[in-house]
Parts: sequence; C-alpha cells; structure tokens
Amino acid sequence: MPTGRLLHIEVAFALPCRQRLISLEVEPHTTAAEAVERANLPGLFPEVPDAIFRQPAIGIFGKALRAPHSYRLRDGDRVEVYRPLVIDPKAARQARAQRQRDR
Repeated sequence: MPTGRLLHIEVAFALPCRQRLISLEVEPHTTAAEAVERANLPGLFPEVPDAIFRQPAIGIFGKALRAPHSYRLRDGDRVEVYRPLVIDPKAARQARAQRQRDR
C-alpha cells in the first residue's frame, strides 16, 4: 500500500433509539481503537457515560476483535463499537420461556 494514501472507514455506534455512522479518512497504520477515539463518540452521545467509550468492545463488520489496539484498519472497514449488555441473553431467554409457560 503506498504511503500517504488515506483509508476510508466508518465508525458505528447505536443506542436503542438512535445510531450514528461516522465517516473518517485515516492513515494506513491506524488501529481500530484509534479510529474509535477519532470518531469523538462521547461528544456525539453525551447521554452515554464516558467510561463506555474508554475501552469498548469493538468489531469489524460484526466480528468482535480480541485486540482492537493492534488491528490495522483496511480501506472500507466499518468499525463497530458495542454497548455493554443490559441483561444476560441466557436470562432473557429464560424469562421469555417462563412468560410463555405462564400464559
């Protein structure tokens, strides 16, 4: 990849009621974690505690990254910032099943 060529990427974050897709141009050596920092999500989502954006779970096109600080972005990547789960999925399934049984 030639030096000086910028990559076109997107950073995505969503709440239940709204979402943002931020388009960025970054240098080829930029990591997924650095792209999240550059997207200024705390400024775009002031209602979300800053702690959620400090070390968020990050993925690329729906695939979670184990090491977002070392993943080098590729042109066209969509970096996704995941919110912490409010309820454990297993507990939610159990609650739904119990409601079905109670009907």
